[in-house]
Amino acid sequence: MNSCYSISELLKNVYSLIMTKLFFRQARLLRRPIYIRGKKSIVGAVRLTTGYACRFDLAGTKETLFIGQDCQFGDNTHIVAMKSVIIGNNVLLASNVFISDTNHGAYKGYRQSSPLETPDSRELHFNNVVIGDNVWLGQNVIVLAGSKIGSGSIVGANSVVTGDIPENSIVVGNNRVIKRYCADDHVWKLV
Repeated sequence: MNSCYSISELLKNVYSLIMTKLFFRQARLLRRPIYIRGKKSIVGAVRLTTGYACRFDLAGTKETLFIGQDCQFGDNTHIVAMKSVIIGNNVLLASNVFISDTNHGAYKGYRQSSPLETPDSRELHFNNVVIGDNVWLGQNVIVLAGSKIGSGSIVGANSVVTGDIPENSIVVGNNRVIKRYCADDHVWKLV
């Protein structure tokens, strides 16, 4: 897609490029403003491109966010990685995507959190998130702790991912697979 930037947009991108090369050399372009809490937790991110107003909340004391090569994150992407979020190569995130490996409280198992506790006082619980290679997450997608999205998959706009998505699947809603790629016929087939 050819882009025709206005003069002001071009100047903003030049400024962002300079700041990227000064402070995050392996990335392609991190558009400003960007918020990174715990930068030391990021691994990879080679040729990463972000939109405006992206936010990364990371542990800062250990490596918790692994970003593959040539990823593109849309505006307002928000990633919380306190334990482990792994994003493969060539992943495309549309705007307003939220990915988190962290929950305020436990809601299954033996010791569950009480609704009488205020949410911010509940013990934090963590569960890894894995996003494979060549994945596309549509506008407003939410990926919750413990989710795994297989390589080659597409998650439709406004979907919530709460578990495992098989490779080469198209998913909408709440983990509902609607199509799978058939390598023999080179087409996406309804499930």
